[in-house]
Amino acid sequence: MRRVQVKTSTATQRQSGFSGQFSVSVKNLRNITNILVHYVFITRKNNQWTKPVIIRQDYLLDHFENNKIGSEHEGNITFYFSYSNDKVECSGKDFTKYIQDFSDFPFIAH
Repeated sequence: MRRVQVKTSTATQRQSGFSGQFSVSVKNLRNITNILVHYVFITRKNNQWTKPVIIRQDYLLDHFENNKIGSEHEGNITFYFSYSNDKVECSGKDFTKYIQDFSDFPFIAH
């Protein structure tokens, strides 16, 4: 069994590429159980969706607590993703390896 939480954003044009902003509850992110949540971050740009950034809950929590990604405010964490040339970064950290990472979903063909 898998638990998935989809987060969507509308793209904001930047000088180089574009960005998307996402909000995740700190309480939910820290609520690690035996069935991990997979967060799917996807941005709408020019009437099309970007390729999904798929990251396991424990990995996202580790990035938040140890790599200082995201900004915590009033019980939520805001993550800013920047997209340019098939690369995705969050708070300056490379998240490109999480683009379309269906490795925990072996039955999904992509």
